[in-house]
Amino acid sequence: MADDLASIDSAELERRINEVRERMRPLEQRLIALRGDRDVLLTERRRRDRLAHRESRADLKSAMREGKFPTIAELVAGSAAGSLDDYAFNLKTGGEVLLGYPGARAQSLTFTDGVQAAQAADLSAAARLYEAGWELGSPGRPGVRVHFPGTRQERLVAADEVFARIRAAEPP
Repeated sequence: MADDLASIDSAELERRINEVRERMRPLEQRLIALRGDRDVLLTERRRRDRLAHRESRADLKSAMREGKFPTIAELVAGSAAGSLDDYAFNLKTGGEVLLGYPGARAQSLTFTDGVQAAQAADLSAAARLYEAGWELGSPGRPGVRVHFPGTRQERLVAADEVFARIRAAEPP
């Protein structure tokens, strides 16, 4: 075909280009309409996802206020064994958090006896430290170190502001 094109004059080349453009115009208009339809549907899906997330978070906060989920302090005080990864942890505002430091391989809780600090990588270690009189936090800084999944943002919060729910269970 390239040899054919080399032999035609400029006027014929322009005519063919315009002919192809005219044949493409209805297809481009249809594609614009299809993209518009797709964008409307995607917007509706995002609206529904936001609504479901908002309702889920409100239901979770309501369940926490009603006492359906233990605080991290209640979980540690009442458990003898288990992995921290078996639980999902939420702040009282409903936001999901992980325990310990961002970038750590596993979740952990810090305990203090007022002078020294120790890390508990699971609930059995946490229960042993709690039974020995250690409290959540580090010397002079009571609380639970949490961070938000996927971020480096961390903070220290009171133990009664972090709630635990079994990870396999869906939020109410």
